[in-house]
Amino acid sequence: MDSSLTQALFSAELQAFASGFPVMVLHLIATLLLLEDQLCWMLGNGGMDFVTHRTATSSALVYQWADNHPLATPFVAAEHRSPVVATIDFDPSVDAAQLAADLRANGILDTEPYRKLGRNQLRIGCFASVDPQDVQALLSCIDWLLEQRS
Repeated sequence: MDSSLTQALFSAELQAFASGFPVMVLHLIATLLLLEDQLCWMLGNGGMDFVTHRTATSSALVYQWADNHPLATPFVAAEHRSPVVATIDFDPSVDAAQLAADLRANGILDTEPYRKLGRNQLRIGCFASVDPQDVQALLSCIDWLLEQRS
């Protein structure tokens, strides 16, 4: 969101607060503006074909990495895999929770596993907004962390 829009929303929020107008309404408006921005970005890049290809490319990178890594395996069978969230199981010799914590400590967020499953795994978001090059960089970071294990 450009700074003029941010300033306008902040100014409107201050005015609304001063007049007793429910500030929550402004948050709803901001959400709709962000939605519009995201939809324009998706449509401007080719719509659903673009989104589908981008998520499939990113998740394929993760699944191929896991298929080829001696300490990792995809959690879900190939025919049931999500193109948007890739879940990877790790060998018991790898502490996936520590791996996620190390990633988080270095600014790589939200790779923690599904808590209720209680598995030794990472969850990697391959959303359309995530560039496949960033997914590849994440996999390189995971490789580096795995190499550093003592």
